[in-house]
Amino acid sequence: MSTLPGVPSLVTKALRKSLAMGYLEATRTETGRLLATLAATRQGTIAECGTGCGVGAAWLRSGAPSATRVLTAELEGSLAHEVADMFAGDGIDVLHADWSALESAAPFSLLFLDASQALMSERDDVIALVEPGGMIVLDDFTPSISWPPRVHDRLDRVRSDWLADPRLTSAEVMVAPDAAVIIAVLRPGAPASA
Repeated sequence: MSTLPGVPSLVTKALRKSLAMGYLEATRTETGRLLATLAATRQGTIAECGTGCGVGAAWLRSGAPSATRVLTAELEGSLAHEVADMFAGDGIDVLHADWSALESAAPFSLLFLDASQALMSERDDVIALVEPGGMIVLDDFTPSISWPPRVHDRLDRVRSDWLADPRLTSAEVMVAPDAAVIIAVLRPGAPASA
């Protein structure tokens, strides 16, 4: 079989690269399908913070219209170069840079980052990277069934702040029994900072 069942060939290529390089964790298929679906609705430029082995970027490219630019930033140099070589000709631009370097290509119609990057980043700085009506997708949350959201008997401040920010229309979406993402859309006319 040349590709995994139901997984686009570009994603399969990234998954194989991930395994070959010894990375066992990558964007989950459940999250990837959601990313591809959301990317299918976007025009302009979409971006990812933290390329890793390119699995998230591959899902975005697999769903996005052909005219939509897909850009991803990876801080680790050898990884960024390996993935850039792998995606040569596939319509994914890989930057060897910190996520903040994406600012020069903003605003984005969709921005994907994982929760660990959200924890380290000022929400205002992330929101400033998307256009009005643009989506921010935050990955790697454990589902929470309570409000305010809790993880390990503590308030999940990152999640509650993203879900309650008045500039955003946001929802937590459970993509698997043990995984959730937050989708936040910047309201047109909302101020860039809180």
